[in-house]
Amino acid sequence: MRIIQVLVASDGSTRVETTGFSGSSCRQASEFLEHALGDRQSERLKAEFHQTASNDVNQQARQQ
Repeated sequence: MRIIQVLVASDGSTRVETTGFSGSSCRQASEFLEHALGDRQSERLKAEFHQTASNDVNQQARQQ
C-alpha cells in the first residue's frame, strides 16, 4: 500500500513521508505537496528509494 503522510510539528514545520513506493516514484507522488508546503530544507532517503521498479513488480507477483 502506498501512503503519503504530512506531519506538522508544533512549531509549524512540516515533513512529508512516503511509504510503499520504490525508486523515485515517491518524489513524483509527493511533488505537489512539497510545492504547496514550500522549499525543502532537507531530504532523507529510505531504503525503498534505492529499490528498482523490477523489485517492486517481483514483490507484487509473489503477493498474488
